[in-house]
Amino acid sequence: MTLIISQNGKDAKRIARTSFGNEAELQQYIHENPEVIPLNDIDEDIRLLILAREFYTESGPIDAVGVDATGQLYLIETKLYKNLDKRYVVAQVLDYGASLWRHYNDFDSFRAALDGKVQEKWKMSLEEKLIEFFDLSPEEIPDLLSSMRNNLDEGLFKFVVLMDQLHDRLKDLLRFINRYSRFGFYAVEVEYYKHDSYEIMIPRLFGAEVKKDTDVSHSRERRTYTADWHFQGKAESLRPIYDLLEEELVKASSDIAVVPVKYYISVKSGSHKLFSIWITSSLGLYFSKCKREESITTGRTGSLGKPPIRGQLK
Repeated sequence: MTLIISQNGKDAKRIARTSFGNEAELQQYIHENPEVIPLNDIDEDIRLLILAREFYTESGPIDAVGVDATGQLYLIETKLYKNLDKRYVVAQVLDYGASLWRHYNDFDSFRAALDGKVQEKWKMSLEEKLIEFFDLSPEEIPDLLSSMRNNLDEGLFKFVVLMDQLHDRLKDLLRFINRYSRFGFYAVEVEYYKHDSYEIMIPRLFGAEVKKDTDVSHSRERRTYTADWHFQGKAESLRPIYDLLEEELVKASSDIAVVPVKYYISVKSGSHKLFSIWITSSLGLYFSKCKREESITTGRTGSLGKPPIRGQLK
């Protein structure tokens, strides 16, 4: 593609497409300008925060790790078309995802690694950056972190590959992966132009159209989540404890409702959420709103003064 620019309808100039000198330049640009990834083609409300560059895994560093306001994790890799390994980019990114899922089986270590990257770049904690970027209250942070924890535990990542040019074989592979896998795999072709001190980026997202089609075809089959669904193959020995907890909660007040949703079981009093129950290899209780003195009695305090109270049974 060739761009034509003019000023007030005069002095039209032709601008030829420019190439990135190396992948590090593209990485840096994405880190500073995540808007170049057109995730609004997937969901118009998505805002992406790039938390880290060159994030360590045992299979090698991931170019960038990002998160959105729902706690969805994005693993981002940049590749220039001229590089010889472009045919293997999908296998490489999946390998990074598998390594991240395997190596960081403890969410606290993953969170600490991200916090170190955030501190290095913005001189603030991970929680503070999430609050600032997504315009959240401190009370909303525990739910966001819990969602990040669940996505890491389940290996539910969004993979994004950025290239200066995509070939048709890669596009076909992305369509296949998105139709038949649990996670999303997207590619962004970035056209790059320069004029004087201005940089012009034209990104095109591939892969979202297949995911949307399959989402629409399944939209009539609205899933109903139950405690049985949450306990399938996970912490089954703790089911009697959960049943006793649910029974006592219902006895405590007629206003209390125990509502299983997609990622956790929510305990509410009317419209007010009291806490959530997360079931992985253990049974965790997360209180998203508490007074500071309550957090001190649990032995856990945080930089924001309002951390979650968490209890786990194994």
